[in-house]
Amino acid sequence: MLGAMSDAAAGLDPEDKKIVTLARSARARNGVPEGAAVRDETGRTYVAGTVALESLRLTALQTAVAMAVASGAKGLEAAAVVTAADAPAEADLAAVRDLGGAGTPVLLAGPDGTVVSTTPA
Repeated sequence: MLGAMSDAAAGLDPEDKKIVTLARSARARNGVPEGAAVRDETGRTYVAGTVALESLRLTALQTAVAMAVASGAKGLEAAAVVTAADAPAEADLAAVRDLGGAGTPVLLAGPDGTVVSTTPA
């Protein structure tokens, strides 16, 4: 089981906490640099890790967005990525923006699950 959420994350909406926890779990379970989760317009969640194949490279958030699209999602309510990076990659923000729109919140959390920022896509 993963550790408790940080004090900063304690102020998050329960559904946002859920996607951060799912993203953190995907990262840990798969031993990948990033884990991500997105919540679509109906409340369904899609969870993914980094894809690093010889012929295909996707960030965790790009993969989660692709999974949502492939499952018929028409929009996104929120996204979360757990990573050691200081900020979401522009490619991640673009993928979220494409499906969710420019105002979709992207939560960035460190490997310990501490939410360090929320950025509109």
